[in-house]
Amino acid sequence: MKNLLKLDVLTKEAFAPYGDVIECREGEFHHINNGMVERYHDLASVQAGAPEGRIGISLMRATPYRLPHEVDFLERHPLSSQAFMPTSATRFIIVVAPRGPTVALADVRGFISQPGQGVNYAPGVWHHVLFATEACDFIVVDRVGGGPNCDKFNFDAGDRPVIADAPFVH
Repeated sequence: MKNLLKLDVLTKEAFAPYGDVIECREGEFHHINNGMVERYHDLASVQAGAPEGRIGISLMRATPYRLPHEVDFLERHPLSSQAFMPTSATRFIIVVAPRGPTVALADVRGFISQPGQGVNYAPGVWHHVLFATEACDFIVVDRVGGGPNCDKFNFDAGDRPVIADAPFVH
């Protein structure tokens, strides 16, 4: 297949240029509520630029994509971050490219999350829309309100990344 996109395991270190990985990591918490709750504190930097914007929390019900999948466009949100956290122990696919006015095929990266992980895209990072591997609800934290906050980049037909298969997807 042309332009086959390899999916790497999602880690905080590998995803750092694009935003934050949201997950509970062993030993990275402190106890609250009389020791009954482990708080994994400040896992993502939520940002909402422009005075007419504010942070909103939404739920999204995702239908899984079929593979292989040809990525025909990416989007970005120049004014804010955007976080996605599945409500069940599922995996999902993340396709990103660095900030910039356009997207170069060579700069596109793919990741597969592990159950219990979410992501927070930094403002201006190009990304695929929510790419579920199975039906799942997601908690979404992002900017709501007025002003232009969604740009779209369309790949030329011959330059589209293709996701042929995802490890661990049933």
